[in-house]
Amino acid sequence: MNGKPQTKATSAYLFAGVAIVFWSTISTAFKLSLQNQSPSQLLLWASAVSTLVIFIVILLQKKTGLLLQGSRWDLVHSAILGFLNPFLYYMVLLEAYNRLPAQEAQVLNYIWAVMLSLLAIPILKQIPRFRDISGVLISFCGAVMIALRGDFRQLHFAEPLGVGLALISTLIWALFWLYNVKDKRDEVVKLFWIFVFGLLFILIFTAVTKQFSLPNKWALAGAVYVGIFEMGITFIVWLMALQRAASTARVTNLIFITPFISLLLINRVLGEQILQSTFIGLVLIIGGILWQQTGKRLNS
Repeated sequence: MNGKPQTKATSAYLFAGVAIVFWSTISTAFKLSLQNQSPSQLLLWASAVSTLVIFIVILLQKKTGLLLQGSRWDLVHSAILGFLNPFLYYMVLLEAYNRLPAQEAQVLNYIWAVMLSLLAIPILKQIPRFRDISGVLISFCGAVMIALRGDFRQLHFAEPLGVGLALISTLIWALFWLYNVKDKRDEVVKLFWIFVFGLLFILIFTAVTKQFSLPNKWALAGAVYVGIFEMGITFIVWLMALQRAASTARVTNLIFITPFISLLLINRVLGEQILQSTFIGLVLIIGGILWQQTGKRLNS
């Protein structure tokens, strides 16, 4: 009797582990891929790959019949979400990676959870609690620590535009998440249409800015890797983990292992020396997020 729930819980952690390993490699993959192409080129080809991957998943799950079942408003909603992500979010994030060390861009990206709690106040009409406010302040202290690289004496931002772009990307992702969660369509089908429209926006952008070009083999390899393991299959694997989890909160919190593994790869593969300010900033950012989440579980 207890075998099935236990097996299901084990598979949830297995799928979560696979997703975490893949996502942990992405910061390194971004930096290596950007050595061979511009952010817009990487985004174009990675989005094309991810759209194809998601369509193959739909074929394997025999959900093609759901693709045309949505209303006209569903398509409009997908277009809006596709503009936010993958188009705008990754354009801004990849430019941040182009300007910052991988360790800084990667850790600052976790501010999205803080932005989410802030945007939930006006969008979802949530009333902020003391834990929310204090958690946000703790996380932003971590972001400042990273941006200043631990030097509080001169208050000088080493790369202000890169830091600004990294923080703006978290705002875009939080907006995307809030509006995406209101869409109750099948997750994979919804994701496919979002990426179809996102790819269309990226194609238009590269055509208008005359940045379209065919990638060389190294650029294509990077785009394929990012398209599969950042934008495509990993998200679906993560959804499978959440669907099988006995406790969604426990599985979700495993995601905070990712930046620590990622920092190790950045150090070993890219050769970046991990600054003490980066590590302290990461602990503060995640600490602030977990402080908020703990309060919510205690009150529920």
